[in-house]
Amino acid sequence: MRGIILAGGTGSRLYPLTKVTNKHLLPVYNKPMVYYPLYALKSAGITNVLIVSGKGHSGSFLELLGSGANVGMKISYEVQEEAGGIAQALSLAQDFANNEKIVVILGDNIFEDDLTDAVNEFKAVPRGARIFLKEVKNPHAYGVATIENEKVKNIVEKPKNPASNLAVSGCYMYDPQVFDVIKGLKPSNRNELEITDVNNFYLEQGTLKHSILNGFWGDCGESFDSLMDAGKLVQNSRLAQVDEHLCVNESEREVRHGSLTDRNNGSFDKDNKSIKDLFTSEVSSNKVK
Repeated sequence: MRGIILAGGTGSRLYPLTKVTNKHLLPVYNKPMVYYPLYALKSAGITNVLIVSGKGHSGSFLELLGSGANVGMKISYEVQEEAGGIAQALSLAQDFANNEKIVVILGDNIFEDDLTDAVNEFKAVPRGARIFLKEVKNPHAYGVATIENEKVKNIVEKPKNPASNLAVSGCYMYDPQVFDVIKGLKPSNRNELEITDVNNFYLEQGTLKHSILNGFWGDCGESFDSLMDAGKLVQNSRLAQVDEHLCVNESEREVRHGSLTDRNNGSFDKDNKSIKDLFTSEVSSNKVK
């Protein structure tokens, strides 16, 4: 399976913080926001990832993450020319997906839950999709799902009178047919291709599964308050201990930090040797004089 992080959009709800940078590069406690969805994917064993960002700040992602080697991943990049909705941004990942199943995470979403079990379950099914639901206080701001007989009955996008408090979070799993589904979508009244319409396709097909999140779900891009709340949630969770290399276990941490130490020591010894040679050369030159 491959991972896709959608990190486009204008970030208007976080302006002026987003005046000179992409919102997904803003700090959330002790790391840039985009590190959290990357860690969620890596922890679930998905290390081949595409980041879809908007124009203007795509180079900043490259500067921060490069090829992904520093975080033990392979990272590719795609540019969304203009905002057109989550589904439209996802459509840009078709070539990258390479006809494999995909896990999609919105770049401003933070998940405390480990997604490994859900990923493994999804790998085992021949086709379909999976969404992740979380009880929230303000469901009208999200796609809202209603459950009946332990199955999703329907999903309504940003309802005025929500039938439940189960929000559809920003993590989705899809089979390869998702890109054909997107091609058949019509823009909503917001003139966007809605991810809810994609999920409803799988619901009508009878292949949509769901998971209920137990840990916290932070939607950092909703408001200044949600950004601050997410930082506090991270501060008091295991995610605060995740370092800049996104190590998922102690053995990887030892290897990565050991390699870094070796490189630093090697560089230090080399620099010392160069300085020593230069100093010796200058002393010899003075003696000749």
